[in-house]
Amino acid sequence: MKPNRLLFFFDAVSGKGARNRRLLFVFLITGLVLLLSGLIIGGYRWYDNRLASVEPSDAKLLIVRVKTGMTTSDIAGILADRNLIRDKNAFLIAAKRAGLDKSLQAGEYELSRKMDVHQMIEIMAKGKTAYSQFTVPEGFTVEQIASLLEEKGLGDKKRFLALAEKYAPFDKEPSRPEVKYRAEGYLFPDTYRISKGAGEEEILQTMASEFQRQFTPELQAKVRASGLSLHDVIVLASLIEREVQLARERPMVARVFLNRIRLGMPLQSCATIQYILGYPKEELTIADTQLPSPYNTYLHPGMPPGPVANPGLASIQAALAPAEGDWLYFVVDGKTGGHRFSRTLAEHEAAIGQIGK
Repeated sequence: MKPNRLLFFFDAVSGKGARNRRLLFVFLITGLVLLLSGLIIGGYRWYDNRLASVEPSDAKLLIVRVKTGMTTSDIAGILADRNLIRDKNAFLIAAKRAGLDKSLQAGEYELSRKMDVHQMIEIMAKGKTAYSQFTVPEGFTVEQIASLLEEKGLGDKKRFLALAEKYAPFDKEPSRPEVKYRAEGYLFPDTYRISKGAGEEEILQTMASEFQRQFTPELQAKVRASGLSLHDVIVLASLIEREVQLARERPMVARVFLNRIRLGMPLQSCATIQYILGYPKEELTIADTQLPSPYNTYLHPGMPPGPVANPGLASIQAALAPAEGDWLYFVVDGKTGGHRFSRTLAEHEAAIGQIGK
């Protein structure tokens, strides 16, 4: 075999081998691509499956509480434990991909097994908390608030009243054994939105906290300047709240009560008798004014031992800024919805006579 033919043979053999290697390489790459594609497709299918709702037909709402400071992993763990999501890791990946893993907000949420992971993440990222709403009017007593909460299914009346007996978040003065509810007067009347599932104590604290927020440093300075204790201001404000319908009369009624206290006269406030009775009675009898109670301001001079209602801001301000005047009496004028104010007993009796005509 001539040298040039030998070289040609080796070139041919080596060329064939190179082609085989190239073909093998192509096959390997193709196989690897197909394998990776299969894994990716399978991974996506697994991921989509893990994000799907646990039970599409189960629309029952469950309350899930996310506490302040919880991580996304903590939240995913709670949802997995409640069987609201299929996979904790899938939840974490979805939150991360959406850029919301640091945005899930604290609160109570209504979630169901019908929801998928994306829906739950959106609800918590936007802070769409579950809440209940109730409104406490000015002048409501603790017992009226307790009844309202029970009627709305937000709390147990007896438990709320038991807590209110000893709860004193703002009044730093010594406890008064004769006070029926220490929380009376310090639960601010307002409209509240609370998380579903909030207990009686949390509601009590929320209302008391709102009182503290409303009782600004400016108001506290006025209390110090008034010469009255905070307790006396709130007691006086509660009497004003229960006695007055017309806003312009609040400072005038405040002055009547303060004048009577200064002279040592009993306040003779109908609001205190109604507090003893436990309900608003339009016309009191002589027997009502003789009821044995430390709250009876017909029998006992000075302020009652505690507030007889939870006053609003206007009544508190009136107690701190009474009108100038020497009135000692007032009587309801059914025609105007207000009162007639008198300086002497004779004037008062004349006013009663004129109203009766």
